[in-house]
Amino acid sequence: MSLVPSLTEAVAATAPELLAGMTDWCTHPPGLAAERIGGTKNPDTARIAALAPDLVIANEEENRPSDLAALRAAGLEVLVTEVRTLDQAFTELERVLVRGCGLARPGWLDAAEAAWADVRASGPARQAVVPVWRRPWMVLGRDTFAGDVLARLGVRHLYSAHPERYPRIPIEELTARNADLVVLPDEPYRFTADDGPEAFPGIPAALVSGRHLTWYGPSLAEAPAALTAALAAAC
Repeated sequence: MSLVPSLTEAVAATAPELLAGMTDWCTHPPGLAAERIGGTKNPDTARIAALAPDLVIANEEENRPSDLAALRAAGLEVLVTEVRTLDQAFTELERVLVRGCGLARPGWLDAAEAAWADVRASGPARQAVVPVWRRPWMVLGRDTFAGDVLARLGVRHLYSAHPERYPRIPIEELTARNADLVVLPDEPYRFTADDGPEAFPGIPAALVSGRHLTWYGPSLAEAPAALTAALAAAC
């Protein structure tokens, strides 16, 4: 049972027959037929307990402690991951798949590590604002997986030292920070060419895939090339 879209994709790419259930937000790979059990923040814990999975995989950021406690109280084993850096992502993926699910280390995980091993930022770091939501505006703050991914590509986000991980910042402040770049992912808020860049006049905007920026799973193998291309296309 997976309560995290990234981890659902990781299991599905390795041993899809193990998936007893997944959230409504688990969209990759397309066509998965496992039971849907609600959202990451509001899973149907009674339904999950009735399915009696051998293991529930979760994440400390994406899932609520109260839901995980309810699952444990129902007698289920819950494996909770923490992923705030790329290195943590690789470590936790192996923990879930090999130690948690009893699988052999998958080839796609080796490919993902190899893809990132050769990444080297060229030139001086660009200073960026990275919104993740609008109405209200929220941006990447300290200690985030997406922030670490961007840093490896030569993009330093301007709120990396903020005390909050996803602070709410007025748009007037965001546009006054003299950023070199605004990075706009298509999830959790779906920024598009017509919804987002206009709020940052005069600042180059990079529209990036949220899956490549924030998911940790098979997409990590494609992420360096996909994100590098999107950042280079900023206009």
